Amino acid sequence: MTKATLKPLNEQSIVITGATSGIGLATARRAARAGACVFLIARGEGDLKALTEELQATGARAAWAVADVADHAALSEAAEKCVRLFGGFDTWVNNAGVSIYGAISATNLDDQRRLFETNYWGVVNGSLVAAEHLRLREGGGAIINVGSILSDAPLPIQGVYSASKHAVKGFTNALRMELMREDAPITVSLVKPAAVDSPYSKHARNLTGYATQNPQPVYATHVVADTILYCASHPIREITVGGGGRLIASFYSVLPGLAEPLFARFAPSLMRDRSSAYEPYDDGLYDPSEDGLAEEVHYPMVRQFSALAEVRKHPGIASGVVAILAGVGIAALLLSQRSGPTRYERLRGRIDPRGWIDTGALRDRFGDLAETVRHSLSEAGERASDLGGDARHRGEQILHGARHSSRKALKKHGKTAQRYAHDAGEYAREHAKEGGALLALATIAAAIGAAALDVRRPDSRIRSLGKF
Repeated sequence: MTKATLKPLNEQSIVITGATSGIGLATARRAARAGACVFLIARGEGDLKALTEELQATGARAAWAVADVADHAALSEAAEKCVRLFGGFDTWVNNAGVSIYGAISATNLDDQRRLFETNYWGVVNGSLVAAEHLRLREGGGAIINVGSILSDAPLPIQGVYSASKHAVKGFTNALRMELMREDAPITVSLVKPAAVDSPYSKHARNLTGYATQNPQPVYATHVVADTILYCASHPIREITVGGGGRLIASFYSVLPGLAEPLFARFAPSLMRDRSSAYEPYDDGLYDPSEDGLAEEVHYPMVRQFSALAEVRKHPGIASGVVAILAGVGIAALLLSQRSGPTRYERLRGRIDPRGWIDTGALRDRFGDLAETVRHSLSEAGERASDLGGDARHRGEQILHGARHSSRKALKKHGKTAQRYAHDAGEYAREHAKEGGALLALATIAAAIGAAALDVRRPDSRIRSLGKF
């Protein structure tokens, strides 16, 4: 096959359909900024003129043509105009598209046909016109079709749109193979964006009765535009923009029996915009929506980067990073094997608190300390018992003498006996509390002392831990 010679962007002329809104608008602005000649195609003449003047004011070469992509003849005339003004084109971007929110059964057949006229037949018409020109152009060129991640994972409420993007994917892949058979110097790329922060839902025909939005994660339009322009100068077969969409598509591909019930249950609610009230408005299904060059609608959270797309665009760098990380992992594994498992045993021994001190010696010291404390408490208890016995004896003597005394004396000495007995009880309780406190303090002191003694030893484990 004759390979296409894709030029740098600043040497190219690029045709963009659907150029006045969303992804097409972002692509036109960035292509002009990169130095390319930009030829703009859309249905709205007012927005086309405004965008051309905007780009020309920055020093870019830009021109436009009003055409409905569903009209093959109109696209052919636009291509001829581009050839007259710029001498031809090197890249053709089929970006124009419309959508419908609503159940397939609730969408009339005329609306479904109209959606396919734009989304599918617009891509067919643009691709055939571009291929006819690029076959004869020196160095060939690129055809870039903007599909959707919904060609890999269809969703309810967007069933007709998903079907059209499935058709775009099938057509793009088949066209690529046919051009290979013809040995044509043309690259054919399919760009599949996930949810994008564009006026897509605003321009869609809405049959749901509630405001709609793209479910998160949502990516900025310039992320897709940069990918499209990369395909204009690099031969990429197919690329997805947005890792979130790729995950959903992979889940559907691997487990369709599980994915379909989940999508049926949750997808409609995820596409409902509860922060906005539903207001019927003019959609772009049949007529152009000239809303003043709206590139974005400003979702509350928009991702400015797609790691998945960058990896796909730079496979060499990605492979190098993976190889480096794999090498580091293998080196770490080999080094750990060479040092042997004893290194980990030593490490565990050094960080294990149980090995910091001589537990056997400390256990003996604790035993001696506990025995001393028990002996002291026993002596204190005996003293308290003796004091109580003395008090009772004195009380008996007083009571015995009180039999020969007056009632007043008996009352006086009885109170004295009660006071002595109370004092004896308090003495015993206070000494018991002191004994408990003494045992706690002695335990702490013993631990500190044992650690201090261990540090003084030449083979101290505590000091070896500090050196580790």
